[in-house]
Amino acid sequence: MVYYQKMTPEGYKEIEDEIAKLKKDRPRRIKILQQARALGDLSENTEYTEAKRDLGHLQSRLRYLGKQLKYAEVIEAKNDGKVNMGSSVVLKFEDDDETEEYKIVGRMEADLAKGKIAFDSPLGQAIMKKSAGETGVVEAPAGSYSVKIVEVK
Repeated sequence: MVYYQKMTPEGYKEIEDEIAKLKKDRPRRIKILQQARALGDLSENTEYTEAKRDLGHLQSRLRYLGKQLKYAEVIEAKNDGKVNMGSSVVLKFEDDDETEEYKIVGRMEADLAKGKIAFDSPLGQAIMKKSAGETGVVEAPAGSYSVKIVEVK
């Protein structure tokens, strides 16, 4: 059984862009490896070891990202007034007068520092398929709390 990873079109594009950037950098890293190899004894050649390791990391990252694209299920945002993948949502947490805006994304795209939360995270699950004005209960390891949906964009 193949497990497809849900992601937004923007997340898919970010992976494509990173792959293009890494492929562009690969010839430079190969050249560094060749230059280090030409320095002589490989058993004591730190430059060669580092260049080989760096190229290996680049190749590994390319394989990983390639698999992410291969098994991606791109979900287009629905504009039905409910919280869906790709939606931006303004939330008000209980005991807090401030509102916060988040974008609902796939698991691989989630980055709280950038305001992106996964649809299947505890917060994401609590608000998915709800409309503005509704309240969701987040079941977190530290305890439950309520969050009100102020706006769905």
